[in-house]
Amino acid sequence: MALKLTDLMVLLVEPSATQQKIICNYLNNLGIHQIYTVLSGQEALIQMEDYEPDLVISTLYLPDMTGTDLVHKMRENERFNDTAFMLASSETRFRYLDPIRQAGAIAILPKPFSQDALRIALGSTLEFLDPDSLDLGRYDPENLNVLIVDDSALARKYIKKTLKNLGLEIFTEANNGKEAMELLDQNFFDLIVTDYNMPEMDGEALVNHIRANSNQSSIPIIMVTSEENENRLAAVQQAGVSAICDKPFEPGNIRTLLQQLFTDE
Repeated sequence: MALKLTDLMVLLVEPSATQQKIICNYLNNLGIHQIYTVLSGQEALIQMEDYEPDLVISTLYLPDMTGTDLVHKMRENERFNDTAFMLASSETRFRYLDPIRQAGAIAILPKPFSQDALRIALGSTLEFLDPDSLDLGRYDPENLNVLIVDDSALARKYIKKTLKNLGLEIFTEANNGKEAMELLDQNFFDLIVTDYNMPEMDGEALVNHIRANSNQSSIPIIMVTSEENENRLAAVQQAGVSAICDKPFEPGNIRTLLQQLFTDE
């Protein structure tokens, strides 16, 4: 039986009583009534030990830590390293939001947000926890050899988890484009999922190398990135990337992209 919104257990980490009330009302209106509320990051970690949530919704600035600290502590704990995390914050600066994206947030909701925006983000949560089946036509998802390229270990872990949920099973990881290039010289891959901003060799240089110099020049390449510079992204598209997804990306979007890439061949 498919997972529904009404099945979700949510932990809300929000020190503002007003914001707590607003978000809880939104959740209730959407049919979610299993909600635990706490005021701080440490309370959240303690609460999670007793009642493991399906989803943690947290603001960025907490009394004892940031939402970034909280999600990193969750990822360091074997029990909670795959727990879905959503940020709700009025913060818009890239340097504060990018670490949340890299840690694999399901969504980042800008305060104030609407109930409809929350509903859409919760839909991504359901897709992450209980994804629809992946139909790749003549390709078997479990046999696809995927290369994940990202300098963030947390980002690689989230991407791999999302793809595993869709039925993919074979993964190789690289920290940057240079490592990926070396792996491509030694192995055959069916799909590359890469970041843009990386040391040694970034995603644009990697795509250029693959399309111009690799014996796997036609391999599908999905770029998952928090890069916001339109000129840079346009250059990547010109280089021949198959698709570009924002961080945080929606699991449903990845499923749709994969089906398009492998069934349109």
